[in-house]
Amino acid sequence: MLDLLQAYTGCPTTGLQFLALPRETLLLHPSLDSIIILNARTLAFLRALTFWEVFPGTRHIAGSVSCLTIDSGMKLVVASMASRVAVWSLSTAGGYQVHDSWRLHSSLVLPQEQEVTALDCKSGLLAVGTQSSLSVYTLILENDLPTWSRKWTYPTKSLARVRFSPSLMYIATTSTHDTIVRLHLTTSGRRTQVIPHPRPVSDIRWRNPGTHAQNRNDDPILYTTTTDGTLRVFLSVLDAPQRVQLHAALDAASSIPLSSQLNSLEGDGRMISSSVFPLDRDAVLSMLKGVSGGAQSAEEDARSRRVREIAEEGWDLFLRVLADGSLVVQAVANIDRRPPTLLKQFTLLQSPPGLLPSPPPAHLYVLPAPSDPGTLTLVTSPPLAAYVLSPLPFFDARADGLRLVARGADQILQDPREAVDHSRREVVRFVRTPEGEGVGAVYADGSGEVWCLKRGGGGLQRRGKWRVSEEADKVDQVVVLDGGTCFVTYASQAGRLTLHTPAPATLSVPPLVALFSLPVPSSSPTSLSRTILAVTETHTILVIYANLSPEPALAIRLESSLPLPTPPRMILPVDPMAWSGTRGEATAMSADAHDTLLSVSEDGELAFWVPENGLLDLLSGEVKQMNGVKANGTKPNGTVAHGDTQSSGWRCTGRVRTGRKGLSRAACSSAKKSVLVVPTPEGEELTIWDSKTSEFSSGLEYQELLSSSDPINDLDWTATPDAQSILAIGFAHHVELLAQQRMTYYDDTPGWGRCHTIDIGRTFPHPIGDSIWLARGSLLVGAGHHLCIFGQPKSKTGDERNESLFEFVARQNGPLDDYHPQMMLQCLLWEKIELVKQIIVNLAKNLESGRSPWEWQRLPLENFFKKDEVVKAAHASRKPQYSLLFSEPEMQNDDDEDPFSRSVVEHLIERLEENPLPHLTPNEHASLLVLIQTALEIEEQRRALDTNGVRYLISMRAYYISHKRLSAPSTPTSGKTGTIDKRIRPRQRLRYRDMIWAFHSESQELLLSQSVAACSGKMTWSEARSLGVFLWLRSCESMKAHMEVVARNQYMAGDNRDPTACSLFYFALGKSKLMLGLWRQAAWHKEQSQMLKFLNNDFTQARWRTAALKNAFALLSKRRFEYAAAFFLLGGSLKDAVNVCIRNLDDFQLAVAIARVVEGGDDGPILQALLKDTVLPVAFRDGNRWLASWAFWLLHRRDLAVRILLTPLQDVASVLDVRITAIGDPHYDDPSLALLFSQLKSRTLQTAKGTSEISGRTEFNFVLQIARVFCRMGCHVLALDLLRSWSFQRPSVVIPGRKPLAQTEPPSPVSTRLALEPALRHRASVFIDMDPVTAPSTRSTSPVSNVVDLGAQPPKEPEKEEGDTIARKAGLGSLMKTAKQNVSVPEFDMNAFF
Repeated sequence: MLDLLQAYTGCPTTGLQFLALPRETLLLHPSLDSIIILNARTLAFLRALTFWEVFPGTRHIAGSVSCLTIDSGMKLVVASMASRVAVWSLSTAGGYQVHDSWRLHSSLVLPQEQEVTALDCKSGLLAVGTQSSLSVYTLILENDLPTWSRKWTYPTKSLARVRFSPSLMYIATTSTHDTIVRLHLTTSGRRTQVIPHPRPVSDIRWRNPGTHAQNRNDDPILYTTTTDGTLRVFLSVLDAPQRVQLHAALDAASSIPLSSQLNSLEGDGRMISSSVFPLDRDAVLSMLKGVSGGAQSAEEDARSRRVREIAEEGWDLFLRVLADGSLVVQAVANIDRRPPTLLKQFTLLQSPPGLLPSPPPAHLYVLPAPSDPGTLTLVTSPPLAAYVLSPLPFFDARADGLRLVARGADQILQDPREAVDHSRREVVRFVRTPEGEGVGAVYADGSGEVWCLKRGGGGLQRRGKWRVSEEADKVDQVVVLDGGTCFVTYASQAGRLTLHTPAPATLSVPPLVALFSLPVPSSSPTSLSRTILAVTETHTILVIYANLSPEPALAIRLESSLPLPTPPRMILPVDPMAWSGTRGEATAMSADAHDTLLSVSEDGELAFWVPENGLLDLLSGEVKQMNGVKANGTKPNGTVAHGDTQSSGWRCTGRVRTGRKGLSRAACSSAKKSVLVVPTPEGEELTIWDSKTSEFSSGLEYQELLSSSDPINDLDWTATPDAQSILAIGFAHHVELLAQQRMTYYDDTPGWGRCHTIDIGRTFPHPIGDSIWLARGSLLVGAGHHLCIFGQPKSKTGDERNESLFEFVARQNGPLDDYHPQMMLQCLLWEKIELVKQIIVNLAKNLESGRSPWEWQRLPLENFFKKDEVVKAAHASRKPQYSLLFSEPEMQNDDDEDPFSRSVVEHLIERLEENPLPHLTPNEHASLLVLIQTALEIEEQRRALDTNGVRYLISMRAYYISHKRLSAPSTPTSGKTGTIDKRIRPRQRLRYRDMIWAFHSESQELLLSQSVAACSGKMTWSEARSLGVFLWLRSCESMKAHMEVVARNQYMAGDNRDPTACSLFYFALGKSKLMLGLWRQAAWHKEQSQMLKFLNNDFTQARWRTAALKNAFALLSKRRFEYAAAFFLLGGSLKDAVNVCIRNLDDFQLAVAIARVVEGGDDGPILQALLKDTVLPVAFRDGNRWLASWAFWLLHRRDLAVRILLTPLQDVASVLDVRITAIGDPHYDDPSLALLFSQLKSRTLQTAKGTSEISGRTEFNFVLQIARVFCRMGCHVLALDLLRSWSFQRPSVVIPGRKPLAQTEPPSPVSTRLALEPALRHRASVFIDMDPVTAPSTRSTSPVSNVVDLGAQPPKEPEKEEGDTIARKAGLGSLMKTAKQNVSVPEFDMNAFF
């Protein structure tokens, strides 16, 4: 999703080191305090090793790694800084995982005055050269720890290079003060030979005989290179093998043909400088033999003749790079043969010029390529570059034989001459341009650099830098303008702003705490002035103009302040990354004016501010006369103009009361999402707030407590093209990306979730200084002196394109496809059955077409706005027409048949089971199949099942599907991302919301049979409780019959047929004699004889009822609670049985079930007390409005059953005579609340009364809140349909005996149960379920009550009744009077049915 595109880790200035692994070759070079590890072929960054990992005391010392060497055999990396030596090892246990397999191996500390100047390590031997000595150390184990033991020391001066011979018998050294190469014995350190050179020695190398040597011996062969570009070959003397003598010299004159020598001379006649490098013999010969052996045809054999000859003869090759970038390959033959006089040297080829950059590189290496054995990798430095060397065209002197594949990332970012300055490279802060195309970095010493983002977002290009010469010039803040072409810095100690242009300009300003720029107005893109906003320590806002040309200048145009009652804690800019418009296009009264500033008060109140009137024009770049202020921003006397108290120029667009105090960090996104960080004793609390608040939403969208051991270092927002916000939270070693998550109907999902984590702790030991978003979703991370750009990698041709971050966020929170199960589910819940059928048919057509999902045809938007009645009427008009009474229908087109049929659905399900849709989790895929099958059953049973029954049926099936999926060993993963879908959580029961749909359904018998079928025909109490059967059944006879079924299944569930498992239910039904028969069959039970004797008694007598109660208390003491409740029922004490269910079994559903069955209805005192004392407090504690509405309905307070859906819980609690000890979260994030409210608000006179006490403004805000919830669920089109179709009509009463004036629509002979539109339909009449005169008011002028304990809830001011509420009450009063006067029982009239 976000990969490392480029790492800027510094340019190598010394020689490179390489470590060959089975699958790749590593390139290592020092960079300040680090060792950088790259892939030698691609130069891709792999890891950084820091010296202070071994010596923590060097963390803040301005030193650099001076020497680096590699032990290829033991996989050791040895580095030195001053007098310290650190060693790392690459473990082979993890299969050479470069990120994780580096371990600290050992260390070595020399005397402080002995600064290490040269290193070499081979096979456990370490040669250390200092300013005054040469020492050799051997590796030993001391207390199971690797330790370096000094073998010998030889005094010498200023060593520059140390090289072990391949046989480890000799050591070759050079020094900086002379031109001599010295040879020492490894065993004793004795110097054996001194080899003088006419020029300073630039490199020494021992020839490695390798596996291709013709004469295997330990004779030393040494190559030396001097600064004039001459390479000398020294071979051992025959009679004195410990000494070497010169046998060949390859200089520039001998390598260049005579025809080219004239072009290679400088003006004074000297040869132009060139560089010569020996090529790795093993790598070259292995590759050449492999290539020549594969040639088959005559043409290929002709091209590879020279390659085969080189491989067979085993020549040693040397590559010379000339000043014009051309290459000359020289060969030396017979080095392995004796006598040495047989040596031959000749030039193999000269390539065209321009293959390598000019001047020639100081270092060049040829390496094997494990990923491509038929080629070699050629690496040069400086500048660092990697090339692919193809042998056939290269040795044929063709230009395509050497191809550039990678170039070092830091060629323009860092100056090698300044690399020793370690402290200034520590990144402290990043600042970007408003659009993210330019970025500046402030370093620890106050210096910094400015870059622009390359096209495509894959890299940076430096635009400028500033340096600090004095402490007063130390820069604290910077503003980057015009994509990095110019910038303004602020030095707090000097109190000065500086515009960095070819002619710098300065401006003295008061102490500043914030400095930022605004986007360039689109109305004046070529304007030569830019607007900068600055916030002073006194919270004054300065508007500063930066004129770029012709004369660069800075000027304060205006001073203003926010109209706040108290000084704010902080004033921050609103991130402008997703501003769709521009500042120049916004007007003071426009609805799309973007917020510019965010102020945070001491008590955590957020306020959003936009400029208005003259300030808006000023920020838009329009120079006008403002309140007596001249165009240059000064009054006639030259003083700066201050904003007046009457019009500050800033208008507040919204406030959010968070209640958070002591903020440490805050940031605001373009979409007005604000993140706050508050330190607490338990850790750091991170909260995300939305600016849209109402009585239904506090604005809090996300809350998390983070450990204080890893504090938050920075916060930064970016925006997707569809204006969704992504938050980057920076920690010490990783950055977490948070994005909004789509809400789901069945699972509780947090509003925000981690979509990606960038962990650089495995690659960069330095802590992160800052991270910032750039344009096109790129993230720049600064760790120490390293910079990393993360972004979407470019997919290679033919490879499957990876999903980008923006695409992932859009999939997680953007609008859903028509066929997504959540969209289809909401359409079914909101009675859009015909639309769901169209979606299913369209999905089947798209699958049959064979096109990719990106090319599928979508349903027109207007289809979502049509009522089912309209769709069915249009479909009915296409049915066959009859010309005569008994004639055949006139079938004009076969397409008139309904495309939604069982065959279509079954075929679609088969295809989906074989090939699931992309980007659907396994749970979503299973839900889609269930919804398609359910839509078919609804169509086939539409006369028997009403809409509320459909809603319950869908929820019940989704519940069982979820449990079936979660019974798998592991949780399903989300698509191709491989991340665990945390939204799939097991539930113990259906939500009360789903149970209430069944409670208000008129198809309860059918729902009961479907519920029993879902339980495989054997519903026990646990299943009945999970489905809420005894909560939603209304018929007392049905409850009794079903309780007997549950009792029988409880008895049959176990293999032993235990009568105690069903005693509670049978005793509730009053069937003690049946229990006696069951006990007679339980011969295995140890209590059989006692129970048979006890149940034979007559429990209508008080004596035996008392005995049953005594046994119940005895069972309580034995903690046999369910059996105790059964004996309480046997003893006639329903209240005690209910108390046991609540207090001991914690099962209020069981208590409700036995109370409703024993009392024979819903009006019994035990049930009423249970609802008031248990159910309602639980509902208020959990914020469950559905459960509270159900309880109020059974309590015959149906006005409150409606009000509880919208009214704040504390307001409802204030009018109750029930003690509410705690009130939970309001839970207004359920769109079905609006669905139930539209159903109940005019069903009865009581509900109409409750509706009248809800103000119009409250209902309006409630509908807006539900629309936002729809958008959060990805159902944007349903949100639009809700807003355009919601009805605010009030209920009315039809007076018996009075006929309507006109019939608005003809009666339909077809049942319209499934075609109801509760949000649109105006109910013609209401059911009168109250006395219109004596009905009390449920609305209280003040919510304060003595019996309500609101805990930590803030006190609420007494609310005033709105005008529309008073009008509603007046209208309801006349409605009640009309109902009271006209209510009568009409006589039975058969004609009323026709």
